[in-house]
Amino acid sequence: MAEAYCVKCKKKKEIKNPKEIVIKGKGGVERKAITGVCPDCGTKMFKFLPSK
Repeated sequence: MAEAYCVKCKKKKEIKNPKEIVIKGKGGVERKAITGVCPDCGTKMFKFLPSK
């Protein structure tokens, strides 16, 4: 599964309820990312996925 950094807990954690999304980047490029919540504090977490 996906791991991301929680800003509130200041630790890398497993994302709860991960959802893959597509975001518009610079130059009209689409970027994939994962969003979800921290399992401990409930803060929103976000991580860009690497391009191919």
